[in-house]
Amino acid sequence: MPVDLPKIHDVVIAGGGPVGLFLAGELRLAGCSVLVLEQAQDPCSPLKDLPFGLRGLSVPTIENLDRRDLLDALKGRAVDCDVPAAAHWMRQARRPGGHFAGIPFFHDRIDATKWPYRPSGPIGSMVADMAGIETVLADRAIAMGVAIRRGCGVEDFTQSATEVSVRTGTGTYAGRWLVGCDGGRSTVRKTAGIGFTGTDPELTGYAAEIELADPDTLRPGRHSTPTGMYTYAPPGAIAMVDFDGGAFHRTLPITRDHVEAVLRRISGTDVTVRALVRATTWTDRACQATACRQGRVLLAGDAAHIHSPLGGQGLNLGLGDAMNLGWKLAATIRGDAPPGLLDSYAHERHPVGADILDWSRAQVALMRPGHGTRALRAIVRDLVETRDGASYFAERVWGVGLRYDLGGDHPLVGRSAPDIALAGGTRLNACLRNGRGLLLDFAPHASRHALAGRWGDRIDYVAGDAQDRLGLDAMLVRPDGVVAWAGDDAADDDGMARAAARWFGTPREAAG
Repeated sequence: MPVDLPKIHDVVIAGGGPVGLFLAGELRLAGCSVLVLEQAQDPCSPLKDLPFGLRGLSVPTIENLDRRDLLDALKGRAVDCDVPAAAHWMRQARRPGGHFAGIPFFHDRIDATKWPYRPSGPIGSMVADMAGIETVLADRAIAMGVAIRRGCGVEDFTQSATEVSVRTGTGTYAGRWLVGCDGGRSTVRKTAGIGFTGTDPELTGYAAEIELADPDTLRPGRHSTPTGMYTYAPPGAIAMVDFDGGAFHRTLPITRDHVEAVLRRISGTDVTVRALVRATTWTDRACQATACRQGRVLLAGDAAHIHSPLGGQGLNLGLGDAMNLGWKLAATIRGDAPPGLLDSYAHERHPVGADILDWSRAQVALMRPGHGTRALRAIVRDLVETRDGASYFAERVWGVGLRYDLGGDHPLVGRSAPDIALAGGTRLNACLRNGRGLLLDFAPHASRHALAGRWGDRIDYVAGDAQDRLGLDAMLVRPDGVVAWAGDDAADDDGMARAAARWFGTPREAAG
């Protein structure tokens, strides 16, 4: 039987993909009632399975999943995902760390000492598939009490000063807030009248599963040619980039004859495609919403920004949006948010999105056929073979350098908190499982304990030494794992109190 829904939810989320599901869990963690409306009736799709659904997860994404106790569940589903992703690398002796415009950089050239506040263990990306990611996030959301309605896409909405009325093909639902996580063609964004500006596509990208008459006709691996680029993983996984201005994307059916013609032109071979199992296309169109909020309506994920899938940044960008927005919107709903907290979502995430769009554009520029591009690619290949070059590309691709401009002099403020091993075996990430703020006091002071107690309904206090405290005396961490304040050997209780008030609002004894 259908579950009875409350008359009005705290938040209605349009879109039940990874971003919408992760955001739903974040809001429920903070006690908000959440309804997810998803257009697709069935969450299963061949495009979410391997090889099409393959996704690389960045360091910030991996850390955020760990902070919400989701990483082990995803690893359990992602064990076999490494093989298809690495198939064309497995013939190489060196371990790749990623690529820029198809040019790989390798672990043996990366200097991790450039990131002194990162964990001391292995660092890099993790491979998973969309089906597994969505399953883990949906299981979490449902277990936490999120209501999910499938086959129920948003068609329109109206908003007042206190709520949003959302109309779907199956009924009308009310929420105090509406968040559009409904993709690049977002109905929520369009209905809200939010602009979407950027650059037009230069290419059509293809991902196809095919049967070749002679699988040995093509060389495995990634190849840049005078007419484009293709990647071949035997026996029949093909990715191609055709610089046609995006003309073929979503304009005509993808046929065997068409895929064969494009593959022959780009590869320069007389390859014969015996059968087309399935295929999809994409472009490098790069656009960003001109605002993340309009009244009681917010945007996250592809609804707020789209770009090419080169480098696998899109999913990570969207999940970062959800982690950043969830606790801020929840605090606003509870009524204990400090002034400007919800506005900080756009202030922090919009520059990150703009940076990723430019990163995507730069890769496309380095893939265009032509003599000048081939000369530039040769230079970039030389650069990634240097320690500084490989470390730079790793920092960007892995997301290690992500830092919000929160002010303050300490180099850790605004960065993701390192997963410090605390005395007794607990790790920092485990202390963030409940979605609250965290004050780590490595050299316990009664005054700090009392200060944290003033925000005791929003901040947990953990006292004790660590295996490596990184020269810190104490550290205040936001619910999204971002360092709000860090103190060295000298205590700075005033600075800590200012940071707590900035991110967690008025302390409870002063609120009455």
